[in-house]
Amino acid sequence: MDNTASLPAPDKAAQHQRFEEIEKANAYLYQALELGQYMLQCGGEVSRVEDSIRRICAAFPVERADVFTITSSIVVTIYAPRFGAITQTRRVSGMQYDLHRLELVNQLSRRICQEHLEADEIARGLEAIRRTPQYSFPVQLFTYALISSSFCLFFGGSVLDAAASAVIGVVLKFLDRSIRATDANAFLSSLLCSLLGGLLAGLAVTVGLGDSVDMISIGNIMLLIPGVALTNSLRDMFSGNTISGLMRFIEAILLALTIAFGFALAGALF
Repeated sequence: MDNTASLPAPDKAAQHQRFEEIEKANAYLYQALELGQYMLQCGGEVSRVEDSIRRICAAFPVERADVFTITSSIVVTIYAPRFGAITQTRRVSGMQYDLHRLELVNQLSRRICQEHLEADEIARGLEAIRRTPQYSFPVQLFTYALISSSFCLFFGGSVLDAAASAVIGVVLKFLDRSIRATDANAFLSSLLCSLLGGLLAGLAVTVGLGDSVDMISIGNIMLLIPGVALTNSLRDMFSGNTISGLMRFIEAILLALTIAFGFALAGALF
């Protein structure tokens, strides 16, 4: 039985309008969380994510927006008299640092605040960013080879070591891409890549394709070091987000230890 049937017409209209406002606020908040989640996954620091979501909610507009973000979760509560209090939670998983897309999301958030975009317009903007082409796989392979060889030379390796390190860097990129296709976590990817990198470095020196296992390995280690995560963790802690900063800092340290363990295990085998 419809409980609104006995209500006077003005009350029915007011209640219907309130339901519409609640539905509209939920849809808008959902897109705000989508934007915050994508920003966090692309490498944005927690303070940036919280500030962006808060400003987007204020552009709705709402009287109050409370945002709590850590590296794996976002919780947002908004309030306005026309629809009451609404809370949504988002579980965040899977980081793939992309500073170009992070900048595009930043631009979209500013546009939302300036032009007061609707929820469907925000969704279309995010989808356009997701479709933004990344560097092609051959370019990524060249980049891995260039980084490996450059750091090998920088730390004192020979030209032969740099060439071996470049080839191993290409192999590690293939392995990393294969592991990520299975949705494996970052620790497994880092462990397998570091173990294979150490084994290939030792093999290269054994067969005469390199002069120093250490120099070859150094070039490959630089591909795996979580430098962006470590930097963001310090920025989060300095900006007052201690919990998020510590979580990200611990994760970066554990990744570094995993990488060191993989290379140490490969070294022990040789």
